[in-house]
Amino acid sequence: MNSTTAALTALFNKIPRRHSTENVKDINCIIAEYEGLLKKIEALNTFYEKNTVIFFDELDAVRTTIKKSTDNKASKKLKDNFFDEASGALKESMQALIEMYADGNKTA
Repeated sequence: MNSTTAALTALFNKIPRRHSTENVKDINCIIAEYEGLLKKIEALNTFYEKNTVIFFDELDAVRTTIKKSTDNKASKKLKDNFFDEASGALKESMQALIEMYADGNKTA
């Protein structure tokens, strides 16, 4: 396992599942780190450049859902549901990236 795969796995394991102010901060930090790793992977070669686009799109959707989970007008249950949806989507995205990235040596 190379350092990028290890970093992705560590981030994956840190994703919180329950909504709280602290967990919102944590997941936003995880998203920022994840985006940095995505950019690093994207820059490896044209294969990864072409195949990482979807992960950036998914990140935008996760960010939007996290933002909804902080809406003061939303009920606690709705905030919990939004956060759970966002953290689940982030986990799915990261898992898919880990599988697509593999060892970082794909070229075709």
